[in-house]
Amino acid sequence: MKKVAVIMGSDSDLPVAEKTFAVLEELEIPYEAHVFSAHRTPAEARKFAENARKRGFGVLIAAAGMAAHLAGALAASTALPVIGIPVASGGLGGMDALLSTVQMPSGVPVAAVAIDGAKNAAYLAAEILAAEDGALYEKLLAAREKAAKNVLEKDKNINAKYGK
Repeated sequence: MKKVAVIMGSDSDLPVAEKTFAVLEELEIPYEAHVFSAHRTPAEARKFAENARKRGFGVLIAAAGMAAHLAGALAASTALPVIGIPVASGGLGGMDALLSTVQMPSGVPVAAVAIDGAKNAAYLAAEILAAEDGALYEKLLAAREKAAKNVLEKDKNINAKYGK
């Protein structure tokens, strides 16, 4: 199975990224975590992205706040899928990060999840990998079935208390 790289722009993004790690671990997807700044360590970020495919990665996830140029910087250096997690930070509550993540030029796409949407970044990475991995696809179907059962159980509990 291909690996997922989870790259943070700063270690302050770790609390958000840890939610990504949890989902990847639950789905038994191998991953690596790194801190590379698009602005402070651009050469290292570029080198990582350029070599990611050769190193067995199938998807890169970039978590960054404020200017949030990390996902775009990585996407500029690889043709692997890149998923950006805009992190809520600074005075704009993550809107600046969201816009920096999604406003990419034609030909250099970055997928984006919601502000602090780390779990969905992991699920999207898994879906990308599952296109060629039947066992992972089945795990994703099982996870959706479990989520549906949880919602129906909550409905049952609410209905028992407030239903007619």
